[in-house]
Amino acid sequence: MSTSVRPEQTAASSRPDSSPLLLSISFVEFVCLTACLMAMTAMSIDIMLPALPEIASSFGVANENDRQLIVILYMAGFAAGQIIFGPLSDHYGRKPILMLGLVVFIFGTIGALWAGSFEMLLVARLVQGIGAASPRIIAIAVVRDLYAGRQMARVMSFAMMVFITIPVLAPSVGQALVHVGNWHWIFFVLLVMASIAALWAGARLPETAGAARGVERAMTVHQALLTAIFNPQTVGYGAAGGFMFGCLLSYVASAQQVFVEVFGIGDDFPIVFGAIASAIAFASFLNAKLVGHLGMRRVSHTALLGFIAVSAALTWLAEVGAAGFATFAIAVGISFFLFGLIAPNFNAIAMEPQGHNAGMASSIVGALSTAVGAVAGGLVAHAFDGSIIPIAAGFAICSLLAGSIVWGIEGTAGLFGRNRPA
Repeated sequence: MSTSVRPEQTAASSRPDSSPLLLSISFVEFVCLTACLMAMTAMSIDIMLPALPEIASSFGVANENDRQLIVILYMAGFAAGQIIFGPLSDHYGRKPILMLGLVVFIFGTIGALWAGSFEMLLVARLVQGIGAASPRIIAIAVVRDLYAGRQMARVMSFAMMVFITIPVLAPSVGQALVHVGNWHWIFFVLLVMASIAALWAGARLPETAGAARGVERAMTVHQALLTAIFNPQTVGYGAAGGFMFGCLLSYVASAQQVFVEVFGIGDDFPIVFGAIASAIAFASFLNAKLVGHLGMRRVSHTALLGFIAVSAALTWLAEVGAAGFATFAIAVGISFFLFGLIAPNFNAIAMEPQGHNAGMASSIVGALSTAVGAVAGGLVAHAFDGSIIPIAAGFAICSLLAGSIVWGIEGTAGLFGRNRPA
């Protein structure tokens, strides 16, 4: 896996679900670079969590739940930005649009450093989110340019396994920065990270947009949009993935309040948060092994059923007052392990029919899943009432909605990969 792949090689093209396009950098470097680009969003959220109380205090924010806007506004910008960058990358190339997005992110980061009010900080976070949409969208589009089907799910799993280690460590880094300096230091770290990503991608990421289309000309924006939004598989799995992302976002937005205010773990919060989040990384590694043998649908549909069961059980335990710290942590850890088996496969299934339209489709899937996730996750997080009932019930409702969508697309005959090649 560490051997560099050159254009004259044909190993990858022998796989039925791989693109004939080949990398000019090693597979390992490609996965790490893809993971780095995808991780910018998670890093920009998770590193902020320990600093939310200090930021709210420094700007005199009275309502504690308003501090969640630092996360929610970022995600709103992220959702909006995804609509823009994918279509642009189809017409102007992946790398130029990637660089444009990173520049926007850097400007937003500088704006946050100079913010003189909470409102200005929120605007800067909105700009940051818009810019962060580019690396996420371009990374997925490039993967789809190069791979398809189970192989794409496998690559996405490896990328998720690598990039999850960054947000797992991010809360600890954020807390250390706040203790040593103040919350402004967090934005300096994000500025450095974005600059490194821009230099690395600019020097090493291959341009894949034109080669992915072969001799075909790029579709017009109108044609590309219709091709993406009228494909039930693309839109359906994008929406289902959005509800699952809502579970993750609601947890991230309210985790600091739940663990510190409900369970009183104090400075141990980053350790607990990271330990639970690491379940996603382990599941992503396992998914990369399983998906080639069992298929994307069998793995993800089974995991979704398990997620519904676990979240329903947690909701019941919370309602009867039997969900303490250990119960909550174990249930959420299991849920995120299952999430790691769902997310990369849902993304790959959504992108599966869009090989010739990867940029626009990546935008539609990303914007849809992020918008659905931001609304669902924001509602659940803002419903925090000093207990774990809102987040447990939110997990159950969001996963049930995701399951309903998948059932509507696949029908009973198609669930768990029956009568499907992948």
